[in-house]
Amino acid sequence: MKNVLDPSIADPIILRAIRTQQSGAYDLYAFFIAAADILEIADISRIKRDGDGLQGFQRKEIRAHVNSIIEFLDSGPVLFPNAIILAMSRTVTFEPSRGPSPPGLLDVGRSGTLTIPRGQKGARAAWIVDGQQRSIALSRTNNSALPVPVIAFISPDIKTQREQFILVNKSKPLEARLINELLPEVGALLPRDLSENLIPSELCNLLNTRSESPFFGLIKRASSGSNGVVSDQAILTSLRQNLRPAFGGLAALRTTDGIEADKVFETVVRYWTAVKDTFPQAWGKDPTQSRLMHSAGIKSMAALMDTLMLRTETLPDAWTEIRTALQRLAPHCAWTKGRWPAELDLAWNEVQGTPQHITRLTQFLVAKDRELSRAAK
Repeated sequence: MKNVLDPSIADPIILRAIRTQQSGAYDLYAFFIAAADILEIADISRIKRDGDGLQGFQRKEIRAHVNSIIEFLDSGPVLFPNAIILAMSRTVTFEPSRGPSPPGLLDVGRSGTLTIPRGQKGARAAWIVDGQQRSIALSRTNNSALPVPVIAFISPDIKTQREQFILVNKSKPLEARLINELLPEVGALLPRDLSENLIPSELCNLLNTRSESPFFGLIKRASSGSNGVVSDQAILTSLRQNLRPAFGGLAALRTTDGIEADKVFETVVRYWTAVKDTFPQAWGKDPTQSRLMHSAGIKSMAALMDTLMLRTETLPDAWTEIRTALQRLAPHCAWTKGRWPAELDLAWNEVQGTPQHITRLTQFLVAKDRELSRAAK
C-alpha cells in the first residue's frame, strides 16, 4: 500500500524556500504560502486525553478571535507579516538551487525548492505550533491568495512540537496599555476590537498633553511610566462608554462619516473642567488621597456625564445646568474624607475599583442627581 503522504500522489505544494540548520541538528525552512493552502498541508493537533494518554497541544478554536482576524483580512489591502510556525515531518523534500553564489554572500541559508504533500486531514505533513487562530482565519478569508510567511522545522516527535509550542507561547503578551497608546500612531486598517479603541486612545493622548485639559499631565500612560495619578485604562473605558451609540453622552457627536473628534474633545474638556471646578480639593491628587482620581471615581463620574448630557441636551443653556447639577451633588460626595450617605454607606477610602463598587457608586450619583434635580424644579 502506498503512503498517502507520498508527494507523487498527494498533489504536493511546491514552494521557493530557504533552508538553514540550528545547533547542527535541526533543519529549518522559511517560505511563503497562499493563505488558503496552510490548512492543506498542516493539521491542528488539539489537546485531549484518551486511552493512550495526553494527545496534541493546541487549545480549541476561539471563534471571536478568528472572526476578528477574518474581518481584518477581508477589509481590503492588508499587511500581514505575522509568521505561522510549523513542525514538519520528514515526508517533505528540499531540492537546493544550483548556480554560483554572489561574492560576499553571508552563507547562513540555502535557497531551493520545498515540496510539501497536502495529505488528508489528520495525516498531513505538518502541524501548527504557533498561529492556530490565524491559520483558521486565513483558511476562511476571501483574500485567499495572500502570501503568508511561514517558519518551519523538521520535528522528530510530538515532544519537540510541544516544547516549541510552550516556548513560543509562554512570553508575556504586549500590555493592553501599550497597544492602546500606540493605536493613534498607526495609519493602517485595524480589526474592529482595536479600531474601536482608536478614537478614545487619541482623546486620552490629547487630554494628557493639551494645556486646556483638566487632565493635563495627570494621566498615566505606558510611555510615561509611573508619572501621573489617573489610570489611562479608566479614561479609555469611560470614553468608550460615553461614545457608545444611543446611550452615551457623546453619542450625538457620531455621524455617518465617523466621530467629530474636535467636538468630542471640546465636550469632554468642558465636562471634566466642571467636575474639577466643583471638587477642587479632590482634583489632581493621588487616588490614595482622593477617590475622585481613582478608577472608581473616574468611571462613575463618566457615567454621570451620560445622564447629565442626555437630560440637558434640549435645554437652551445645558452647560449651566450641568454645572448647577454638579454643585447640588457636591455636599453629598465624600471623595477625600468622611463617609458616603446611607444609600452607599462606605467610608471615602473604602471605595474600590471593583465592578460592584463602581456600579453602586454610579447608581448613587445618578439617583441622587435625579432626586435633587426634581426637588429644584
